[in-house]
Amino acid sequence: MSMRIGYGFDSHAFKAGVPLVIGGLKMEHHEGLAGHSDGDVLLHAITDALLGAVSAGDIGSFFPPSDPRWKNADSAIFLETALEEIAMAGYRIVNIDTVLVLAAPKIGPISGDLRQRVAELLHLKPSEVGIKAKTPEGLNQDHVAVAHATVLLESIVVSDGLERMTAEAESDAEINGVVESLIGGRHDMTALGRKVPGFDADDLT
Repeated sequence: MSMRIGYGFDSHAFKAGVPLVIGGLKMEHHEGLAGHSDGDVLLHAITDALLGAVSAGDIGSFFPPSDPRWKNADSAIFLETALEEIAMAGYRIVNIDTVLVLAAPKIGPISGDLRQRVAELLHLKPSEVGIKAKTPEGLNQDHVAVAHATVLLESIVVSDGLERMTAEAESDAEINGVVESLIGGRHDMTALGRKVPGFDADDLT
């Protein structure tokens, strides 16, 4: 069994007139986060951590901000694509730890709901998701939200049954079916972004 770690970072400025979405939750606040998509700083950081753990690029190489398809997009789409990538690479999430840095709103009162929502999006138990919040004291970042994310992956152990299924498959289509069964076969990725040569370091700010 092999292990991999990934680290992700993102930041977005606050902006009036847009909803505030963090970790897939809509929050009551007088400002939201500016971005080409929904500005979900936490899901963006987690997405980059997952992609980085399997050397798959970054969020900008899958969903470039120049592409109008991702205007105001739900960042859960980005996260699901990263989950597909780690599954195709033969890994699964062991646990994830995150830090939010923002002056307001206060995360403490909703931290349980936030952890539950992120766990649902990652198909994990809440006990496998860490979410901490800090204020940006002395950093002159009172009008910015910052997120850091670290993820630990482990390789998927292929069962004898799956090995037999693959060995007995008589065509590429049947083998692809086995692979899809491993990762759940939940998503049609033909409409998703990707896969331009090289890395685009631009984020979605």
